[in-house]
Amino acid sequence: MSLFATLGRSIALTGLLLVATTASAQLQPTDSQRQAAMEVAESLRQGHYADVEVDDEWSRQAFERLLDILDGQRAYLLHDDVERFRDLETRMDDAILEGELARIFDLYALHHERAETRLEWLLAKLDRGIDYDFDTDARLDLERDEAPWARTEAELDELWNKRLMNAALTQEISGQDTEQVETNLRQRYEGQLSRLEQTESEDVFGLFMAAVTGSIDPHSEYLSPRQGESFDIQMRLSLEGIGALLQADGEYVKVSSLVPGGPAEQSGVLEPADRIVAVGQEDEEEMVNVVGMRLDNVVDLIRGPKGSVVRLDVVPAQAVDMTRSKVVEITRDTVDLEDQAAQGEVIEIERDDGVHRIGAIKIPTFYVDFEAWQAGEEDYRSTTRDVAREIERLQREGVEGIVLDLRNNGGGALQEANSLIGLFIDRGPTVQVRDARGRISLYGDTEAGTLYDGPLGVLVNRLSASASEIFAGAIQDYGRGLVLGTSTFGKGTVQTLNDLSHGEIKLTRAKFYRISGESTQHRGVEPDIAFPSLLDPEQIGESSLDNALEWDTVRPVQYRTYGDPNQYLSTLETRHQRRAEELPNFRYLEDQAALVRRMREQHTSVSLNREMRQQELKDQEAEQLALENERRIALGLDTLDEWIDARDEDEVDPDEREEPVEEVQVLEAAHILLDFTQLDGSYRLAGRQ
Repeated sequence: MSLFATLGRSIALTGLLLVATTASAQLQPTDSQRQAAMEVAESLRQGHYADVEVDDEWSRQAFERLLDILDGQRAYLLHDDVERFRDLETRMDDAILEGELARIFDLYALHHERAETRLEWLLAKLDRGIDYDFDTDARLDLERDEAPWARTEAELDELWNKRLMNAALTQEISGQDTEQVETNLRQRYEGQLSRLEQTESEDVFGLFMAAVTGSIDPHSEYLSPRQGESFDIQMRLSLEGIGALLQADGEYVKVSSLVPGGPAEQSGVLEPADRIVAVGQEDEEEMVNVVGMRLDNVVDLIRGPKGSVVRLDVVPAQAVDMTRSKVVEITRDTVDLEDQAAQGEVIEIERDDGVHRIGAIKIPTFYVDFEAWQAGEEDYRSTTRDVAREIERLQREGVEGIVLDLRNNGGGALQEANSLIGLFIDRGPTVQVRDARGRISLYGDTEAGTLYDGPLGVLVNRLSASASEIFAGAIQDYGRGLVLGTSTFGKGTVQTLNDLSHGEIKLTRAKFYRISGESTQHRGVEPDIAFPSLLDPEQIGESSLDNALEWDTVRPVQYRTYGDPNQYLSTLETRHQRRAEELPNFRYLEDQAALVRRMREQHTSVSLNREMRQQELKDQEAEQLALENERRIALGLDTLDEWIDARDEDEVDPDEREEPVEEVQVLEAAHILLDFTQLDGSYRLAGRQ
């Protein structure tokens, strides 16, 4: 870096206060935004499921939410800055009810000024060169959302010096030399500064709206005209990308779920809770660092035309240190209905009395070809129709029971969940829906007869949500089958999308309840027999989201039960545990889940001493590697030298890839269902039809 550039940076830093204030002052609320704010207030008060009072009490919650959105890690604003705007604790309601947005924009202007100054401060330090020796006892706290606001600029300087030191150490440990580290960090901060300078009035209004709606529940959301257009594209399924749903997680972008049948799921290189730290295109050597980048900007980088390749630098979900990233490639594509279709298979189980056959049907989503259905076509595709076809085929092959695999099924068409339940019961209610006025609508199966009345199991996990939870809950309430796996996601709310004069609002309007009267909200569906999971419920699921609506109950409806699986659960659990101890993949899931949970609880700060940091990382990965290799030895597989290589199968022929660890759950579910058929004789003949 030349002396002129360094001097120029210092001059820019000195004169930044005036420049930033002038730039921020240009961001003013528009009349259309003021009107939209008032319309949002009316929508929340009159249309939201919860009894929303836009008053001073709500104002305090919304103000804290706004501060969390602007500066959740307490890294930019000072205590005195926050106190200057403490009046908003009782004026957020005025801002939205009367469209008085000037004070909100003033708060953003101050935050903009502080952030711009801080980025220039970081770039100036990089211009002088990184001279850390990483020989210190200092540590950097990773969780600062509960930290007090700094009193002085010197306190923030110390925090940011540690942050810069940690960023440099992280990259050095990852194998970058000093020049590369400085180049990468300069790219990161210059990118953040450039995006900050491009902030528009609509961006500020969006942050305010996020605080307003997010203070009530995590699924109500204001969509700007641009966001609304993007949402419409996704609903038409014409958007081409990798098939992954992303969410912001502090400075990072995290994978919340994978679209069934999408490129990311089919490639096997991306998993829920993975964090994306950089994005690159196939024709560009350099990757764009996305740490600290806005979520919608990251999404724009990942999108692209069908057939093109995107490169992602990913930190695996199980990694507790951000140094352990890996670059993966995914070819963009559209998701075809055929890729989401239900598919069945026969699982053969050897027992002392011979070979038994259990059917398993994977249901990725609850889908229906709406266009064909509305056009009156007789052979339109749907979940219920495809599952019915698979059931009939499996019965012809002589299965003794059927497991429906709803893992990672995030829901879909409610009508399909309702009609699918009808394949297994002879008429009856399936789900209750309560609206904002307390009115309850009852949905049910009205067709006589069942397609399948044999032994049934439903396999779920933390990513089974919405319609999947309705289905699993109904099967459990009816005593129609066993629910196996982990607690489900817990999304028991219904949203509608309404136009505003400026933008749109997605509003929580209703809540699902099981026929037993219990909500699926927040708690999800608890399995009859629980399996271990690598998905941490503190990171994934409704209970991990801020201001999620609580679990509650309504009056149960009348329905008849088909059996009482509960009477066999103790015996089934004992037999399951006995088998699980002998299954390497099952033991691995249990031990790895416990290890990752323990590491996260301990990993609230990181050392800024190179030797100590490397030793901590070495110790953590030694435990993870030992578990992985113990599993591989038991399965007769080659052991690994590095834990991160467990996800590295890029060079392995797809036909020779190891079966995914969690597929052991399907096999064990089949074993449990077979045990159940042998304990409950009333199902035995029905299952062999």
